[in-house]
Amino acid sequence: QVQLVESGGGLVQAGGSLSLSCAASGRTVSSYALGWFRRAPGKEREFVAAIDWSGGSKYYGRDVKGRFTISRDNAKNTLYLQVNRLKSEDTAVYFCVRGVVVDTWGQGTQVTVSS
Repeated sequence: QVQLVESGGGLVQAGGSLSLSCAASGRTVSSYALGWFRRAPGKEREFVAAIDWSGGSKYYGRDVKGRFTISRDNAKNTLYLQVNRLKSEDTAVYFCVRGVVVDTWGQGTQVTVSS
């Protein structure tokens, strides 16, 4: 069974950047689409970004397009999310997931943006 472990979250000022990572262990995820979701306090879970197995196709949520970049390194079994030009409304727990139909979630990493 695969485990997903996110890292890289933290406290950052508005306009700043963070690099999130999601390391998969237990099984390779190289043949799966991977993605990121987030949940802000008091809000519904929101799609952030997704990437196909090869890294050739990427998809972004409306609120992050142009500021966030998803990527992956299949040799390292790792997913990344570069988050730039952060806004206070980006404050949330960020989760990485496996699959087009999501079958595995990580435990999440907290991103807090101060204004």
